[in-house]
Amino acid sequence: MNAVIEHVKPADASETAIVLEAEAVSVMLRGAVSARPPLLSPLSLSLQAGEPLVVIGETGSGKSLLAQSLLGTLPRELAASGSLWLDGTEYPLHTPANRQPLWGRRMAVLPQEPWLALDPLMKVVKQVGEAYRLVARRGAQASRQAAQADLAQLGIAAASEQLPGKLSGGMAQRVAFAAARAGGAPLLIADEPTKGVDAVRVSEIGDMLLKSLAETPRAGLLVITHDMALARQIGGRLMVMCKGEVIEQGETREVMAAPTHPYTRRLIAAAPEAWPEVPRSMCDAPAESSSRKAIIRAEGLTVARSKQPLLRDVNLSMSNGEIVGIQGVSGCGKSSLGDALLGLLASREGQVLRDDVAMHYQKLYQDPVAIFPPYRTLGRLLKDIISRHRLDDGELPGLMERLALAPELLARLPGQVSGGELQRFALLQLMLIKPRFIFADEPTSRLDPLVQQEVIAQMVAMVREQGMALMLVSHDTALLRKVADRVLVVEEGRLRELTCDGW
Repeated sequence: MNAVIEHVKPADASETAIVLEAEAVSVMLRGAVSARPPLLSPLSLSLQAGEPLVVIGETGSGKSLLAQSLLGTLPRELAASGSLWLDGTEYPLHTPANRQPLWGRRMAVLPQEPWLALDPLMKVVKQVGEAYRLVARRGAQASRQAAQADLAQLGIAAASEQLPGKLSGGMAQRVAFAAARAGGAPLLIADEPTKGVDAVRVSEIGDMLLKSLAETPRAGLLVITHDMALARQIGGRLMVMCKGEVIEQGETREVMAAPTHPYTRRLIAAAPEAWPEVPRSMCDAPAESSSRKAIIRAEGLTVARSKQPLLRDVNLSMSNGEIVGIQGVSGCGKSSLGDALLGLLASREGQVLRDDVAMHYQKLYQDPVAIFPPYRTLGRLLKDIISRHRLDDGELPGLMERLALAPELLARLPGQVSGGELQRFALLQLMLIKPRFIFADEPTSRLDPLVQQEVIAQMVAMVREQGMALMLVSHDTALLRKVADRVLVVEEGRLRELTCDGW
C-alpha cells in the first residue's frame, strides 16, 4: 500500500496543542554514497497551534527541501527520511504517496511558483471556487460566492474572469493563496508567499496568514521567506538555515533584534536599506554629454491589455549606462510597459524607437521557470545559446563563478534547482549575449537578501562596464533608491518621475 502508517503515537495532555511534529528529517540524492553529505541534515521540529514557524536562509540553504519533504513533493532524484506526525499518526517521509490524501484537506501549500499551481485554461474565480467545491465540499453557488469574496479581500476582484496568464506575478500569487486557503486545511505551508508583491500587499498577505491561523481551529503555519519584513510581521518562532543545517533558532523578535550567529547577522544586515550608495553617473552627467547615446525611446505611447488602457502618453528615453527604476502597485502596467518597449506587446498609440537587431533588447523575467524548457539540462541550454549566437564559451566558467553558480548545476534540469539559482542562470544568459537594453521585471523578488545584494551588484556592474541600459522593476523602494539613476512611478495610468534631487 502507498499510504503507509506505521503506528499511532500515544496522545497525552501535553501534546494536545501540537499540530505537527517532524523527527530526523533529512534529504539526500537517491543512490548517493554514504560518505556524501545530505542536502538537508537531520532536523526535528514541532508546530504548536496558533504559533507560526518562520524559516529564513539564503537560496539553496534547504528551506524549500524541508517543505517538500514534509509535503511529499520532492523531485524524483531526491529521497527523504525521518517521520512526520499529524494528529498522532506517523507518516514515514521515505514514502511520499502517504501524504497525498492529506493535500488540501489536512495540509495545504502556497507555492513559490504561483503559475505552476494554477490551471492556465481556467478563469480565476472558477479556479478558486473549484477548490471550495472539491476540497471543502461546498455547493456550486456557495463556492463561487466564497471565491469572489476571497478575491475581493485580496484586491483582485477585477481579475476574477481572467486566465492566469493575463495576471501579473503578484496577482497570480494572491490567486494561488486564495485557492490554498479554500480547502480549510489547518496546516498551511507558505513557500515565499510574498514573492513579487508590493509592500502594501506584503503586509496584507501577512495579515491574511495570521488571520487564517487565528480563525482555524488547531491551525499551524510554516512560512518560508527571505522577506525580513514579513518574518517580523509573522512573528512566532524563527529558524535560520544555512547549507542544509539549522544554525540558529528562537523567538522571531529576539533573533531579529540580537542574532548570535555571524551568518544570521549578515543575512539580516543585507536588506537594501543598509546597502552602500552606488555612484549615479546619470545624475551628475550633463544632459548634452556626447558620451550619452539614446538606446531606446518611447513617444506618446499608450499601453493596453485586453482593450483596457494601462498607461497613457508615455514619453521616455534611456541612454547607455543608465539605470531607470519602475515602481507601482501590482497590476498597474509595469510589465506591460516593458513588453511594449521590447515589441512583445503592440502599443495602441505612439511609437518605440530602437535599432532593428532584436537580440539587442532582452527581458529578464520575474519567473524564469516559465521560460526555461523543462526537459533540457541547464548546461545544454547554455551550449545552445552560445552556438546559435556564436558567443565565446570561454566566458562561461568565469561568469558562473561571478554569479556563485556551482559547475555541477549544469547537469540539472531547470526544475531541479532553486528559484534563486534559476534566476541567476537567466542573468547568466544575458551576460553572455551582452544586449544593449534589458527590461528586468522584479529580477530579485525570489532571492534572499544576501544573494539579492550580490545579483544587483552584478547587474549594476554589467550596465556600467558594457554601456547598456537597464530598466529595473521592483516593489522595493529602498533597493531602487540605492541603485537607480532615476525612478518612474506608475500612478493612475501615468508615469511620474522622481529626480535625483527629490531623493
